[in-house]
Amino acid sequence: MTTLKLYNTETRSKEDIIPLEGNIIRMYTCGPTVYNYAHIGNFRTYVFEDLLRRTLKYFGMEVDQAMNLTDIDDKTLKGAIENKISLTAFTEPYIEAFFQDLKTLNIEPVEHYPRATSFIPEMIKIIASLVEQGVAYTGADGSVYYAIRQFPPYGRLSHLHMHDLKEGASGICSDEYDKENAADFVLWKSYDPTRDGDIFWASPFGKGRPGWHIECSAMALSLLGKTLDIHVGGVDNMFPHHENEIAQSEAYTHQKFANHWLHAEHLLVDHKKMSKSLGNFYTLRDIINKGYTGPELRYLLLQTHYRTQLNFTLQGLDAARASLERLSDFITRIRSIPPTHAPSLEPLLIETEHRFKEALADDLNISQALAALFDFVRETNALADRHQIGDPAPIISFLERLDRVLGVLPLQPAQEHIPQQLHDALRKREEARQAKDWKQADTWRDFIHSHGYLIEDTPTGIRLKKRQ
Repeated sequence: MTTLKLYNTETRSKEDIIPLEGNIIRMYTCGPTVYNYAHIGNFRTYVFEDLLRRTLKYFGMEVDQAMNLTDIDDKTLKGAIENKISLTAFTEPYIEAFFQDLKTLNIEPVEHYPRATSFIPEMIKIIASLVEQGVAYTGADGSVYYAIRQFPPYGRLSHLHMHDLKEGASGICSDEYDKENAADFVLWKSYDPTRDGDIFWASPFGKGRPGWHIECSAMALSLLGKTLDIHVGGVDNMFPHHENEIAQSEAYTHQKFANHWLHAEHLLVDHKKMSKSLGNFYTLRDIINKGYTGPELRYLLLQTHYRTQLNFTLQGLDAARASLERLSDFITRIRSIPPTHAPSLEPLLIETEHRFKEALADDLNISQALAALFDFVRETNALADRHQIGDPAPIISFLERLDRVLGVLPLQPAQEHIPQQLHDALRKREEARQAKDWKQADTWRDFIHSHGYLIEDTPTGIRLKKRQ
């Protein structure tokens, strides 16, 4: 039996994934801060998290997953104040856009999408407990801070030591808040009318709002329990965000916060950090507007191992398009093969799926998994050339099984026989559209509709589909 092994950032080793309770993996994944549209660097992490979720299910586990929506943050408050609207009115369009983007990239819905604004009481409860225990204190500015000296294991995830955490270290700054130690982090920010406008919440510590780190702890503990099976995010979240989550959660529950930590590496654009100032900043909408599709971007983001930096280029998207076209051509060819008495392909199917599963079991080795798939395509095409495929149905079922993990194969349902006159009409409609003869194009469209068919766009082009 193949066991799924994943690299644990905390232990720096690959470890078996064994659920803490029954067959359920409780997993928390860092989601977007909803002050703008998510960019392709964000989606590199979200596609990886989707591959992980699908792989856990492929290995027979159930998944109870939460992905947070950070709607309380310096940037969301600033956006709401500058636009003179409520925090909800400012963030809601970006939340809706995020869910649209998830659909475009075929990212599976998860069980929980908590918003920070819905968990303020839980955050206050945790902070009050930390203050009572002497792990947190009120600074001179009225904000509440976590005293990291009270948590000796601090730094175990990022493998930093206490003496390294000094003024100017990565992720640490001595900002406008007055704290005892430069490395201490804020749990509750006291209200500042100049900075916060009329956005604040009442608490035992005074008016204010939660810090970013406490938001994730409250949502994770409330929805998934005191100890998570897996916590996932981008490598930029490791320190200080995830380190702070561990400190505040474990000081509150006195139990281990997460058994397994996974982090996705950065996405670069043309070997440079993505930046608006460099003109290499892309949202998903930017990619779609350039004529590419969701499946093409998903394939590009998927095909590089999550612990390796991914260099994004438009040429890479073209290569992803070519790979999907090759798979689409293969699937179309297989669907068109009539059943014969040729030998079964079962041994090849079993061998390929074994390679596919072994690759995923080795810390999601996606390149080897895809190599197994394309080797299968090549071998099966060779058999088809020699008319040695008996029944194509098991091949399609096999590909559907693999696609429950990949989520990217062009496995549209087999088409029934469509009259040639409709194929001709579709071709003539496209010719008319290219000639900008819109009236003639509409005539051919209406002709097709009158025969009970619709014209459907797919990742590989247009096709005819029977009206239901």
